[in-house]
Order: sequence, then structure tokens, then C-alpha cells
Amino acid sequence: MSGQKLNVLVLPGYQNSGAGHWQTVWEALDPTFVRVQMPDWDYPERDAWCRTLDAAVAAADSAVVFAAHSLGCLTIAFWASQYASAGQLAKVAGALLVAVPDPSEPHFPRDASGFGPVPLACLPFASIVVSSSDDPYGGGPFSRTCASAWGSRWIDIGPRGHINADSGLGDWDEGRRWLASLGEER
Repeated sequence: MSGQKLNVLVLPGYQNSGAGHWQTVWEALDPTFVRVQMPDWDYPERDAWCRTLDAAVAAADSAVVFAAHSLGCLTIAFWASQYASAGQLAKVAGALLVAVPDPSEPHFPRDASGFGPVPLACLPFASIVVSSSDDPYGGGPFSRTCASAWGSRWIDIGPRGHINADSGLGDWDEGRRWLASLGEER
């Protein structure tokens, strides 16, 4: 990343990120990437996920960047707007927010509680929203709206589904470069 030490907190979405997912690959490639272990991957509850994220940021011994996918993105938006203290927010160098899901879409998991409506307040740290044009959980228009409201750079990578293991991204060098650029902006 940059010259300073950064903690990379990996925030998967609903049902966690398994083998072949770019988040899992990144963790295997770099031990500084640490997955935030949510209390229940199959029945996500916003309050529990946000409090778990808050504890992970508090435990970090230096600045953090987030590598979030799907419901992990919404967790960050809620955490930043409703849960985090100014001191916690000051520790965040940036967030890579990939495949932001729309809770009003019919494919959104009904087992996820409290993730809508999505907060549309500007994030107090640098961020990049990465979208796929054929994401069944919340495609381009929704993610572009979120990016605009959050003050994020918006990137559409074309038809790549939900930007997960099925998307065939492997170690996704381009995504890692975007993540690294967030750490350099601090």
C-alpha cells in the first residue's frame, strides 16, 4: 500500500466469501488482510454487524482501509453514518465498496435484517464503488446513486455478475490497485 502501515479489514457479505472469491484470494496473498468475522453470516443483523465492525476498527493498531463486498458495503455505510465515533472514523483511510446490493431488489436476501433504506450521507473517508452492469443484487443505477451520495469514485467493470467467485476474477489485480490507491490518499 503506501509507506505507512495500514490494516486491511475485509468485509464479506451475506454467507461470507468462500474459496475462489477475490477477498479470500487477497487474504491468502497478504497476511495484513484480516477478515472481520461477523456473528452470523447466514442471518445478518445490521446492529450486530455494525458493532462487530466498530470493534474491529477499535482493535486496529493503525489506520485501516476496507475491502468490502455486497452486504459488507452496506455495513460500512450504516457504521459510518450511525455507529462510528469521530475517533473511529479518523482511523479510516478509505473503502473499496464492491457490488453494493439494493435492499429493495427482489433478490436481496430476506434473511438480512435492517439493511434498508440505505443511508445516503457522504462518507467521511475516501471511497471507490465498483459495479457490474449485470449484478442481480443491485446494478449500475443503484450503485451509481450510492457512489454519488457517498462522495465515492464510481467504476463500472461491465458484465461481471455479483463480482464474486463466479465472476472469474482470480486475484483481481485491478481491484487491489484501487484498494492501494485509497491508502495512498491518506
